[in-house]
Amino acid sequence: MFVKDVAVKNKVGLHARPATFFIQKANEYKSSIWVEKEGRRVNAKSLLGVLSLGISQDNSVRIIADGSDEEAAVDGLVKLVESGFED
Repeated sequence: MFVKDVAVKNKVGLHARPATFFIQKANEYKSSIWVEKEGRRVNAKSLLGVLSLGISQDNSVRIIADGSDEEAAVDGLVKLVESGFED
């Protein structure tokens, strides 16, 4: 299991379009991936799950992965969040 915390900096948080990018990125990995906010954990590959966390600007979230590519998965998602969801 590999875990990292990251702060969401983009203005709209992890809603609608950014959440879609996040889920698409999560689905590139084989590992099971979760996002956790304030002790509540959801599947990072589920749009409804991620949206249900209500992640806003300046919220801190924990990204957790377990599997063959867990480190790459967490690092890739942290990089996406830190970029403000821009390529």
